Amino acid sequence: MVDIVPDEEIDCVGLYCPMPISMTKEAIDGIEVGQVLKVVADDPAAEEDIERWSKRTGHELLGFEKKGTILTFYIRRTN
Repeated sequence: MVDIVPDEEIDCVGLYCPMPISMTKEAIDGIEVGQVLKVVADDPAAEEDIERWSKRTGHELLGFEKKGTILTFYIRRTN
């Protein structure tokens, strides 16, 4: 996802459920509609949790990368 330039980034590496979702929600609330949040995590549950959260809240999951145990999400705030 080299072509996506995030406006904000949070590091959730080493944190486990529910912290990655909680921190993602807080960070999304802190950026403007249309801006992009990059979330980096290593909790295996985060892959499914963040994808579900994005759909449920209406935010757009622009991209997802998995390199080893590191999960990277790019989420656009839509509301």
